Amino acid sequence: MGSPTGGVLEGVRVLDFGRYIAGPYCAAVLGELGADVIRFDKREGSEDRYVQPVAPTGDGAMFLQMNRNKRSITLDPMHPEGRAVVERLVATADVVVANLPPPTLKRMGLDHASLKAIKPDIILTRVSAFGDGGPMSDRVGFDGVASAMSGAMWFSGEPGTPTRLQAPYVDITTAISCAMGTLAALMHRQKTGEGQEVEGALLISAMNCFAPILVEQAALGLDRQPTGTRGQTAAPADIVATKDGWIMMQGIGPSQFRRWAQLMGEEEKWCSDPKYKDDLSRGDNGAAISARTREWAAQYTTAEALDLLSQAKLPGGPVYTPRQAVEDPHVAAMGYLHPMPYDGLNDPVSLVEMPVRLTGSPGSIRKAAPLLGADTDTVLAEIGLAAAEIGALREKGVI
Repeated sequence: MGSPTGGVLEGVRVLDFGRYIAGPYCAAVLGELGADVIRFDKREGSEDRYVQPVAPTGDGAMFLQMNRNKRSITLDPMHPEGRAVVERLVATADVVVANLPPPTLKRMGLDHASLKAIKPDIILTRVSAFGDGGPMSDRVGFDGVASAMSGAMWFSGEPGTPTRLQAPYVDITTAISCAMGTLAALMHRQKTGEGQEVEGALLISAMNCFAPILVEQAALGLDRQPTGTRGQTAAPADIVATKDGWIMMQGIGPSQFRRWAQLMGEEEKWCSDPKYKDDLSRGDNGAAISARTREWAAQYTTAEALDLLSQAKLPGGPVYTPRQAVEDPHVAAMGYLHPMPYDGLNDPVSLVEMPVRLTGSPGSIRKAAPLLGADTDTVLAEIGLAAAEIGALREKGVI
């Protein structure tokens, strides 16, 4: 069953039918923790393999990040003989990951009832755009759609200009949540012998990320309006320009506000004014605080401003370009980026590790994302298919 990993999930087999980010990254996290993850690709390569191409093969940046530590099998699961192969693999698996609408899962025989008929204790981890049971459940959707529907996109821009965050935070949050749910389901099975279905949805992930504003809205009906980069529930909280760049500066609570006022050289002016008596008041009157912070930051370079903030024990950080982010010395010192060789590329590809570290059973990025179908023959041999049978499936276009 694949090569030993030494991770906490060694011996767990995951079949990954995911596409793009939410499903594949969930499976990648399980793989980083030691699971044997088998990714199912279309024979010509699935769509998500070729987004933002970086390799001569056309394999893309998103694919490389979301599919490390996996093995790739090319297979048509809708072909009768392909479906038979899937069933044999399900019989060896612990978890099936899929981000497909329920009707599609049923047609493919990947709904939980069909999987349980093959492996009674199987765990199905399923991701959809809107969850199962509502009027939009059968619709497809991506990260940006869920962000838009959560209210976050409208709230993040300037008034009248909704703004999309380019980072797919909804997909990543959904993936990590589903990985957590899968781990809980594995623990439940260990105790009871029962499998179950784990459901994640982009919309509820987006709403969780935006929950404080939504809870406040539901409770008080404040109908807050967007304020661009400036925060609303505390201040200072804004992006301000320096002599040579931009910084993000934040302060929460009376102690940090007092230290900010001292840094401005105006402690009495700000700390004695009732308009700034608490976080909410400071948020309501944050435009004045941002204006003063901009005036202060404009005197310094980014490095000088951040040094002064650090001395004052105030949160602040540079607004980086992607180049600056990957070249940051702290990122390098922490080892957040893992250089991995990839076929066809002269230089290694830097992959970002999962966002949690364990001291007793650490995860690891052991191998780069697989080339298309690189492990088809090996995986099929593991479930008992002879070389002649594998060859016949290839001739028929099943694999």
